[in-house]
Amino acid sequence: MIELEDSHRPIQAYTVGIQADSTSLSEANEHLKELLRLLDTMGAADVGHQVAKAANPNPKLYLGSGKSAEILEEAKNVEAEILVFDTELSPTHQRNWEKYAGIPVLDRQQVIIEIFSQRAQTKEARLQVELAQLEYNLPRLTRAWTHLSRQRGGARGNRGKGETQLEMDRRMTERRITRIKEELQKVKKQRATLRKGRESVPVPTAALVGYTNAGKSSLLRALTLAEVFIEDKLFATLDPTTRRYDLGGGNSILLTDTVGFIRKLPHGLIDAFQATLEETLRSDILIHLVDSSDPEVLDQLKITQEVLQEIGAHDIPRVIVFNKIDLAEASTLEWLEARFPEALFMSTLTREGLEDLGTKLVSFLDSLMIKVSLFLPPSREDLAALCHRQGSIQEKVYENDGIRVQARIPARFRAALAEFEVHVVEPRGTSVV
Repeated sequence: MIELEDSHRPIQAYTVGIQADSTSLSEANEHLKELLRLLDTMGAADVGHQVAKAANPNPKLYLGSGKSAEILEEAKNVEAEILVFDTELSPTHQRNWEKYAGIPVLDRQQVIIEIFSQRAQTKEARLQVELAQLEYNLPRLTRAWTHLSRQRGGARGNRGKGETQLEMDRRMTERRITRIKEELQKVKKQRATLRKGRESVPVPTAALVGYTNAGKSSLLRALTLAEVFIEDKLFATLDPTTRRYDLGGGNSILLTDTVGFIRKLPHGLIDAFQATLEETLRSDILIHLVDSSDPEVLDQLKITQEVLQEIGAHDIPRVIVFNKIDLAEASTLEWLEARFPEALFMSTLTREGLEDLGTKLVSFLDSLMIKVSLFLPPSREDLAALCHRQGSIQEKVYENDGIRVQARIPARFRAALAEFEVHVVEPRGTSVV
């Protein structure tokens, strides 16, 4: 773990953006700008940065010798304490750069993991972050013990202290990874039990998804008055929060705030947060929030779509919501409205457009309703009341041996009535919003 700041000032970072063959200079600069925001979130200060071309990564230092010397000189001139690369460095590249520069070297993945470690609050999130850290560090353990391994030869039966320590550390790390995965499986089972309890009273669910800092937590607070942490930084919150949103007319939905997405989100972190992402996969609808004021609004929209595709959530009905319209240019909003005519536009700060989202969700819930005719025993008046709460009752007739009910209820509620005589009068299909 890197000590990012002392009691007086943040650590000084020199940052190198990477322009690959498939990346334009403007794209590389946007990626670098985002990395600088990540570093600010992490608690580091930008003392200098540049973009370097890397058409064919050098096997030793990733960059060529001339560019590497230039970067090292500039980093020394600004007295940088860490060097950060906007790419995923191999263990060899990272080790070689630390020998060359004499200061700690981080890549983009390590920066994101560090932020996650600072902001994880629940036991599950802390386990997920630790798993990502250990899997990232495992192939890099040799850095800490190289000086010991040189003290003695490595012939069979005469291993050096460094090699012995390295093997011990590797085994300890692998054992800890195994234990964490086992603990996460237990958490997953606990989450499934809680989810089963929620689903026994079938309240529909919606997941707030989108690029980090698009305003998901702000929207959750605005709709449900939930006390959730909000900060104008990337990855301000990692732990999913679920709250009930009352839509009126007997309609309600559970809203879950999920971890934000980002460019080049490391695959290891997607894997580590799979349990959290399950909340997205099990939702009835996704509310895809986009920052309309961001110059890279379309890029952020695309990135979220790619991550949803990667985790298998691309087929879930979705409504696109462009947030922060109070900060966006009028011409930008006009262009977005023309390009995305089905999308909603709102501001969680001014609350403009919030009612439109409620109306859209009510319309979606209506698409999930079915009209049924069922016969309940006299002792199950409570189920008739539940039909009323979850939908609407058109007719209720008391007969000698039971209660005959005609009602409109959520399709998922049908399973709760499976033991009774249920006839679907008017099926309704779900639709993509």
